[in-house]
Amino acid sequence: MRIAVISDIHANLHALQAVLAAIAADDVEEIWCLGDLVGYGPRPNECVALVRERASVCLVGNHDLAVVERLDLALFMGPAGTAARWTRSVLEDDARSFLLSLEPAAWGEDVYLAHGSPRDPVWEYVLSEPAAATAFADTSEPLVLVGHSHVALAIALDDRGVTGGVAEGGTEIDLPGRRHLLNPGSVGQPRDGDPRAAWLVIDTSAARATFRRTGYPIELTQAEMRERGLPEVLAARLAHGA
Repeated sequence: MRIAVISDIHANLHALQAVLAAIAADDVEEIWCLGDLVGYGPRPNECVALVRERASVCLVGNHDLAVVERLDLALFMGPAGTAARWTRSVLEDDARSFLLSLEPAAWGEDVYLAHGSPRDPVWEYVLSEPAAATAFADTSEPLVLVGHSHVALAIALDDRGVTGGVAEGGTEIDLPGRRHLLNPGSVGQPRDGDPRAAWLVIDTSAARATFRRTGYPIELTQAEMRERGLPEVLAARLAHGA
């Protein structure tokens, strides 16, 4: 089976559409989403509808929880809070109901999925080897998938310990023989220096994971954000992947 893993769409419809088109051309059988469908960006309802239609597994992220009033907006400072309040004001009932139906973690025999981390699926970032070591200690599954940080990561655990780090587009990971923690990166707001939308393909038959990057018309998303009065810093950062 070939599975596409996406995360942190953040209401960036043009990025999501580009990734879904790339997924459709890549012989993928399932799509898994690790959360944060909304927040920051200008097209929350459309993004929720697409993910609801296409993803067979979907988690809820901290921004999703904020806009459906399951988290206090006081926890979201500055531009993030401004965008969350705007999203609350435009979120439609169908989108709200879908987000309310989701959980921040899921697991099966061979894989654990969390928006943040196994220890704290809503809030904790996994960005370092010590944080990854804790995530491995808190799970038993061979594969751990996380989002939240907007940074594509490939970290492994074997007899030598925990190794790995940022995964550039095109990076391929052979899965057998070690446990792996993978973050697909962000579709809608990458923060690893590459502004292209990030996603991941897991091929269970080949036992391999491949990190993908897909370009999209950033300027269209930026124009939509400015039209809606969203904070300029959120629009500007899209061009730099920062």
